[in-house]
Amino acid sequence: MGRIWSDQRKYETWLQVEAAAAEAMAKAGIVPPDAARDIRERGAFDIARIEEIEEVTQHDVIAFTTAVAEHVGPSARWLHFGLTSSDVIDTAQALQMREACDLILADLDRLMQAVHTRALEHRRTPMIGRTHGVHAEPMTFGLKLALWYAELTRDVARLRRARDVIAVGKLSGAVGTFAHLPPSIENDVCRTLGLTPAPVASQVIQRDRHAELIAVLAIIGSSLEKFALEIRGLQKTEIGEVEEPFGKGQKGSSAMPHKRNPIGCEQIVGLARLLRGHVSAALENNALWHERDISHSSVERVILPDSFIALDHMLRRLTRIVSGMVVYPDRMRENLDRSRGVVFSGTVLLELARRGVSREQAYELVQRNAMRSFHEKRDFKTLLLTDPDVTRILTPTEIEHAFDLDDQLKHVDDVFGRVFQEVAV
Repeated sequence: MGRIWSDQRKYETWLQVEAAAAEAMAKAGIVPPDAARDIRERGAFDIARIEEIEEVTQHDVIAFTTAVAEHVGPSARWLHFGLTSSDVIDTAQALQMREACDLILADLDRLMQAVHTRALEHRRTPMIGRTHGVHAEPMTFGLKLALWYAELTRDVARLRRARDVIAVGKLSGAVGTFAHLPPSIENDVCRTLGLTPAPVASQVIQRDRHAELIAVLAIIGSSLEKFALEIRGLQKTEIGEVEEPFGKGQKGSSAMPHKRNPIGCEQIVGLARLLRGHVSAALENNALWHERDISHSSVERVILPDSFIALDHMLRRLTRIVSGMVVYPDRMRENLDRSRGVVFSGTVLLELARRGVSREQAYELVQRNAMRSFHEKRDFKTLLLTDPDVTRILTPTEIEHAFDLDDQLKHVDDVFGRVFQEVAV
C-alpha cells in the first residue's frame, strides 16, 4: 500500500496519463505520431531532478513535465499539449485510488475468510449474550462472528461502489469547457486507462467523490473497531472468554510480568479514530472557490495515503488476531451459568402467556423470582419450581423445558444459512 502512495508511483501514473493523452491526440491528428511514440518510449523521470526544478518553479506539474522533457527531447513540445495540471493530477490520482481500493478489497476478503472459519468452528459454542453490558439471553460465539461477517459483506459492497465513483478521469481543461481539446480525447484516454470520463468537471474532478470514498474507508474502520472492541471486552479478566494471540517471548508490561494485554485490538480502535477525523477534512474539501482553488490539494496529500495505509494495516492486523485468537468455551459456559438461570426468564414469561396469564401478571411472577435469585443468590429455576403461583400454571416439566439451551439455539443454523448462503441438505 505504501508503494501505491509513493512519489515514484505518483509520477508513474502522471506519465501514464501524459503518454495516453499524446497517443490519443496522435490518433486524432493533433499530435505527430512520432512525438507520441517518443513520449511513450523515452518518457522518464528522476525524482531528485523533479524536486530540484520544483525548488525554482514552485509548481509540481511544471517541474515534472520539465524533467520528463529532458528525456524525451525535441518531441517534448507535444508533452502536456492542451492539458491543465489537474487533467493529469486528478486522472492519475484516480488510478492510485482504484489500485488502493483493490488492495483493501483483497484485505477484506482475507479477513472474511478468517471470520468465516472461526464462525463455523464456534457455530454451536454457547455463550451469554449481553445488552447494556448485562446478561441477556444465550447465544453462540459463532453467531457473534456471523454478525461480523455480514457487516464485512456490506463493507465490501460500499467500497466497490466507492471505487466506481472515484474511477473517473477528466481532460476538459482549465474550467471544464474542452476549449483546447475535444471530448473525444478525454474519452479515448479514459478508455485506455480503464476509467469513466467525468460527465462534467470544473478544473478538477469534484471532491464529493473523494469524500464518499474516505467516508467508506472510515465506515470500514468503524466495523473493525467494533470487532476489536468486542474482543477487548471479552478479554477482561472478569469475563475471560476470548483472548487475542500472545506470542512466545511477548511482554505485556514493563512492571507486571503477568500481563497479557489486547494491544492489537487497542491499536485498531485508536486508528479508527484517525480515519473518522479524515472524513471531516474530506467533506470540507468539496467546497472550493468557483471552478477550483488549491485548498484541497495539501489535505489530500495527507488524508488519502494515511487513510488507505492505516486501514490496510488495521485489516491485516485484525485478520491475524481473528485467526489466532484463543477462545475459552468452558469459561463461556461458566459465565452463562453465573446468573443462575435468570437469562431464561423471557421463555418462562412466554410459557405463562401461552397458558392464558396476562402479560402484566406473567411479568410480575417472573420478575419477582428473578429478583429473589439476584438478591438471595439462589437458582432461578428452583425458585420457580417452589413458587405456588407459578406451579399452579406450569408443570415442572414445562418449567424444565423453558431452560432447554438447545431449544434456545434451535435457529442458529437458519441464521448461518442466511449469512453464508448455506444450502440445507
